[in-house]
Amino acid sequence: MTQQVQNSRTTPDVVVIGGGIVGLACAWAALRDGATVTIIDRDFEGDRTSHGNAGGIAVTESTPISVNGLYMKALKWLFDPLGPLALDWKHVPTALPWFMEFQRSGNKDRFREISLALAQLNNRVYDDIVPMFEDIGAMDSFYRRGALTVYETDEAFAADQHEWEFKRDLGVRWHAMSADEVRDCEPSLAPVFRHGVFLDDWSHIGDPKRLVTQLRERVKQLGATFVVGAVKALDLADALAPAAVTETGERVKGRRLVVATGAWSAALAGSIGDRVLLDSERGYNTTLPAHGISLSREVIFAERKFVATPLDIGVRIGGAAEFAGLKAPPNYKRSDALLALGKRFLPGINDKGAVKWMGHRPATPDSLPVIGQSPRAPSVIYAFGHGHLGLTQSATTGALVADLLANRTPGIGLEPYSISRFRN
Repeated sequence: MTQQVQNSRTTPDVVVIGGGIVGLACAWAALRDGATVTIIDRDFEGDRTSHGNAGGIAVTESTPISVNGLYMKALKWLFDPLGPLALDWKHVPTALPWFMEFQRSGNKDRFREISLALAQLNNRVYDDIVPMFEDIGAMDSFYRRGALTVYETDEAFAADQHEWEFKRDLGVRWHAMSADEVRDCEPSLAPVFRHGVFLDDWSHIGDPKRLVTQLRERVKQLGATFVVGAVKALDLADALAPAAVTETGERVKGRRLVVATGAWSAALAGSIGDRVLLDSERGYNTTLPAHGISLSREVIFAERKFVATPLDIGVRIGGAAEFAGLKAPPNYKRSDALLALGKRFLPGINDKGAVKWMGHRPATPDSLPVIGQSPRAPSVIYAFGHGHLGLTQSATTGALVADLLANRTPGIGLEPYSISRFRN
C-alpha cells in the first residue's frame, strides 16, 4: 500500500491508531457515520494478530479465562515445556501485577460481573458484524455452522457442567452430544471422545488475513487517509487537536484519537497517564493447506486447550498461551506441539506445506476489553485488550466507538470496560 500523506491544512475528525481488525472496524463505523478518518499503522500489510487467529466468531465465550481452580492447573502446565501454558521467568517481574489481578478475577462475584459484561458484548455481535461483512463483501466466506467442543473423559465433561449451565443463563445456546453423535458430526475425529457440546451460535470465517484486507480496502474506498508510522506517544498539548507522535517525530493530529494497537496499547495509554494491566498472551498455530481431511466447523478440544478450524486456506490448528512479552523471539516448538496434538486427534491429516505462526493476543487479566474514553482526556478513546475475541468483538467495538465519536449514548453501558478499573 502506498503511503498517503495527511493534508496539513485539514484536521480529520478521527485518527485511528492501529490497522488491525479492531482499528479498521472502528474506522469503518466512523466513516459510515460521515466522519473524516485517518488511520496510522507501522505496516498496514505486515503480519499481525488479526491475520493468524483461528477464525472463530466465538459469541459463546462469555466467561473469563480465570475460572475457579485454574491456578492449580496452571502451575502443573508450567512444568510441561510444551503444555498449553508457558511463562518466560524473565518476564515474571513485569507480569506479576497482571497475574495477581488475574487470580482476583476468578473470585465468584467478580467472575459473575465479568461474565455479564462479556455477554453484553457477545449477545449483540451478529447485529454488528453481519452488516460489516455484507458491506465489505465477506459473506461468501462466513460460515454459520456452529462449533463442537469435545471431551475425552467423563470427569472433564462433568467438571465443566456448572460453567455450561451458567453460559446458558447468559444466553448461550448449546446442547450435549453423545460419543456416537460426536462421530456423526465430525467423522474425521479420532474415536476417543466420550462427550461433546455443540455450540449453536458459533461461526467462523474462511481466511482471517483476507478479511482484514477486504476491510482495509473498503475503509480506503470510503475515504480514509492512511499514514505509515509507528506511534510512540500521544500528545494532548493542543486540546482541540491532540496528536499521535511517531518514532520519527511526525505528529498526526485529529479532533479525536482512537487507540487500537492491541498488545502495544499500554504504552500509548501510559503516555497520557492512564494505567492499564495488559500483556501479550502469545498464541501459536500451524496451518495445513493440504490437510486431506473433512472438517465442517471449528472443533475445541476441551482438555488439551487447542482448536482446529477448517479455513478456506487449510485446517488451522492453534492454541496455547505463552507469556514472554512483546520482544522475545517465537518458540515454534509450541506450534510443533500443537501439530502433534492435531495429528493425534485428527488421524490421517497431511502436514505437507505446514505454515507456523505466532501472534500477540492483547490480554487483560479480567478478559474484558478496554473500550471508552480516557478519564484524563475525552478526546482519546480506547479500543483494545480483546484477548481471544478481537475478531468476534471487532464490529461491536467499532459501533460503540462510533457512538462515542458522534456523541451518542452507546447501546450498552461502557463502565465495565473503562480503563479506570485499573487505577488501583
